[in-house]
Amino acid sequence: MKEYNKSNIPLARNLRKNMTPWERKLWYEYLRSYPLRFQRQKPLGNYIADFYCAKAGLVIELDGGGHYSDRQAKMDAIRTTDLEAMHLTVIRICNLDIDRNFEGVCEYIDLAVRGKATGNGSLDPRQWDD
Repeated sequence: MKEYNKSNIPLARNLRKNMTPWERKLWYEYLRSYPLRFQRQKPLGNYIADFYCAKAGLVIELDGGGHYSDRQAKMDAIRTTDLEAMHLTVIRICNLDIDRNFEGVCEYIDLAVRGKATGNGSLDPRQWDD
């Protein structure tokens, strides 16, 4: 289990109850029934990841318009670096892509998971239903 800041638990619970429309769509229409378990609003280190798959070591971050300012882009880069230091892979997905190319987003996530599955040898896709 990855270490996390326990003070983030109430915030994570609140974020799960109040997901954005893009988080809801991705969760209910794809990740919730994905063969590997994903968690929503998962505390990791001092952060709360939008979605996290422990078996794949994958974090999915959804980025709305506020993520494209210079200041926020720098903060996101630091966050990504910190999560990668925990041996996690971080992928960022624009909310517009969820609106305009949902199928492509799902394929991208699946490829990222499968890439982790075959890249580290510890994750056998034949065992995903376990």
